[in-house]
Amino acid sequence: MATNTRPFDADLFPEGCERGPLKPFMIWMGALSVILLIGLYAAFLVLSRGLGMTALDDYFGFGLWITFDLGVIALGAGAFFTGFLRYILNIDPLKNIINLAVIIGFICYTGAMIVLVLDIGQPVRAWFGYWHANVHSMLTEVIFCITCYCIVLIIEYIPVILEQKQINRQPLLHALAHNLHVVMPLFAGMGAFLSTFHQGSLGGMYGVLFGRPYAFRDGFFIWPWTFFLFVLSAAASGPMLTVLIAALMEKMTGRKLVSHDIKALMGKIAGTMLLVYIIFKILDTGAWIFSVAPRSGLSFGDFFYGWIYGKWLLFAEIVLCGILPCWMLLSKSRRADPTMLYVAGLLDCAGITINRYVMTVQTLAMPSLPFDGWATYNPNWVEWAACGLVVAYGAMLLSLSYRYLPVFPQETQLNGGGNPNH
Repeated sequence: MATNTRPFDADLFPEGCERGPLKPFMIWMGALSVILLIGLYAAFLVLSRGLGMTALDDYFGFGLWITFDLGVIALGAGAFFTGFLRYILNIDPLKNIINLAVIIGFICYTGAMIVLVLDIGQPVRAWFGYWHANVHSMLTEVIFCITCYCIVLIIEYIPVILEQKQINRQPLLHALAHNLHVVMPLFAGMGAFLSTFHQGSLGGMYGVLFGRPYAFRDGFFIWPWTFFLFVLSAAASGPMLTVLIAALMEKMTGRKLVSHDIKALMGKIAGTMLLVYIIFKILDTGAWIFSVAPRSGLSFGDFFYGWIYGKWLLFAEIVLCGILPCWMLLSKSRRADPTMLYVAGLLDCAGITINRYVMTVQTLAMPSLPFDGWATYNPNWVEWAACGLVVAYGAMLLSLSYRYLPVFPQETQLNGGGNPNH
């Protein structure tokens, strides 16, 4: 008599996709839980004892947390940009990676909200930004747009959950999932609008700091150049983070999840946006060196100090992590090589992270008064642990989503199954 030796309930998993035994999965989740608990302990220290538990001080009100926050928000832009391309411009092949982009965006934006709760110093007054909004501050627009976009990402995430086989058997939930798919272009458009403006306002915040000549920029109408640079850089890096995470998941699971032609398409899109960004970034840097800085009585060399704030950062951001990956991504033959594609993606994401670091930390480190000197900043374990909390939370949510939800439409077909669009 035949017996079923499968060690798990197939109904829990996407149709045609076996997820393996529970024990290795629980070991993986347990390791992530350790990092999560350490981060929660660090968060408890900050919330109970204040920002004195961190390395932040009067010089560095912004530090690792804001750098991390701006980095994950930029890299999470793959959600709004991919959604815009998929639902508004109707680039149909992106349907095979849009679910992953939405989940990554949801993780990045909710993770950023967690970091902000710690960074504001008095979280019991977090609601002041909504009720007593400072209408003259760009950060007010950021608060409302990030909050609204988080809601949009939740709405975009719900259909993926409702398509889980057991849930989808319920007629009401099946109908809800179908109707959400029908109206998804509306939410994709809302997400693109909200994300564009809060990405821009985050950059615009730095551009209006006339007392901080490293960040201050001239403007286009009411916006400083940094408004547009932050939007372009997010659109140039977000799709590549999605590709890199898809590749990492394939490596860890031993399964093909997204065909390489879809990854290459994402690379081509990211490379095109990176080209636009790099052109404007070079123009901006030239205008900063030859116009903005001299008007402030400064020379190019005055903006750099030692190794930690050296000129190598500018070279790495523009050339090594800007021009080079752009050249790689715009070449069809190089995009066809998985190694070249992934290296270009890593450089792309690193360049945007460097940009957020120098705009945040180096801007504050540079002396703004004649009697000031350069300040240095070294984040302590509490700040690193809080960032680890977000990373562990994201890895756990992504792992649960992959194990139990139909995230990848191509997976069945790529791994020898039938039609993935059953």
